[in-house]
Amino acid sequence: MYYDVIFSGFGGQGVLLIGDILAQAAMLENRHVTWMPSYGVEIRGGAASCTVVISSQKIGSPITEEPCGLLAMSKPALLKFQHKVKKGGLLVVNTSFVEPEMITREDVIKICLPASEISYRETGDYKMANAVLLGAFVSLSRVVTLQGMEEALGVFFKEEKQKLLPLMIKALQYGSEFVCAGMNGDG
Repeated sequence: MYYDVIFSGFGGQGVLLIGDILAQAAMLENRHVTWMPSYGVEIRGGAASCTVVISSQKIGSPITEEPCGLLAMSKPALLKFQHKVKKGGLLVVNTSFVEPEMITREDVIKICLPASEISYRETGDYKMANAVLLGAFVSLSRVVTLQGMEEALGVFFKEEKQKLLPLMIKALQYGSEFVCAGMNGDG
């Protein structure tokens, strides 16, 4: 098993966090993992991305030229990385910030969801959009389990951030349910 994915968006959207959470979940499931962040000098609003590689064997390099998946939270993220996703790969896009027409790939699995609106409607917080997208991604890629994701969240949300844990879990579940409903023809 080998899976590599790029999470990309603007600084402040939590793309580095969800990549780190995915990497933690994979480690908890006894996989080899690399997590490589990339961001500009800006704290918020600049480009931010990370690459996560998950494998059942040792990983030779954290760099990927043709990832299995892309989770894009902004227009620049989609425009920069969509052409790199391997044929048949997975493209998860936040249509709260990206028009579906901007997706030029016809040879990938495309999941378009208004993650920010879902996040606000279901959790009362726009900041959980990253978790909604992550839930959809994990549900489709099956690279880790949702249960593993929930366990990994416990590692990241301790003490003063503990109150965010139920909201993140709820957002993950809504992202997963959105995908499952769509696959069953309900969405």
